[in-house]
Amino acid sequence: MNIFLYLDQDTPIHRLDPRTKLISALILFGICLCFNHPIYVAGISVGVLLVAFRAKALPNFWKLRYILLLLILFSSLLWPFFVPGPTRWWGWGPFILSRESVLYGLAMGLRLSTFVGIGLIFLSTTRNEELTNGLIHLGVPYPLAFALSTALRLVPTFVGAGATIIQAQVSRGLDLESGSIFKRMGKFIPQAVPLFIYAIHHTNYLAMALESKGFDPRAKRTFYYEPRMQRIDFAVLVFFALLLMVLLYLRLGLGLGVIISGRL
Repeated sequence: MNIFLYLDQDTPIHRLDPRTKLISALILFGICLCFNHPIYVAGISVGVLLVAFRAKALPNFWKLRYILLLLILFSSLLWPFFVPGPTRWWGWGPFILSRESVLYGLAMGLRLSTFVGIGLIFLSTTRNEELTNGLIHLGVPYPLAFALSTALRLVPTFVGAGATIIQAQVSRGLDLESGSIFKRMGKFIPQAVPLFIYAIHHTNYLAMALESKGFDPRAKRTFYYEPRMQRIDFAVLVFFALLLMVLLYLRLGLGLGVIISGRL
């Protein structure tokens, strides 16, 4: 089972400098916050899907399709009860639904899924080494960049170990398919014990390996991979910066894309 998100493809987005991809992802996060009307947010979501198509990252979207759909579903169901609106549709005690709150909940679901989609595109097109190098060249201290890249590297490892533990217990007769949803969730709790032990062992081995190689986070370093910003990188950054400014003008200057004023 392949649990790593990076997809080794030759696309223009893969060839971008990691700093460009990092800054572009941050700008895209800001673009997602510009509107709270579902039609406008849906337009941004479609744009992110087009970028994913160009980056050939759609297989990862399909892999995590249930998470994306659950984010939209739960946000659409829960948000309307916490945001009041003027056009009341239904009410029962403190629970009130309005047209504006339902549309706002749908917009929040789309926004959360778009956030995840932007992260998926970034992780599908950027190697861990490139991420570390990009962070360092952006001025992030080496210990922090190393800790972040190591954490990202360990997550798939632990997920794979958890899947192996579950498969081993199922082969010994563990039944995870019968019973209510709460009973089935309870059966997963004992499986966390060997996973914690594995995580402690793996982390300890990693620390010993770093010490045996004389790892010093304060030492001055040279890098085999030295990314250089090309014209296309600057063009991409200028495009996203201009796009953000235009969308901010539409929201703040013209008041477009707002279903409930005073909220992001």
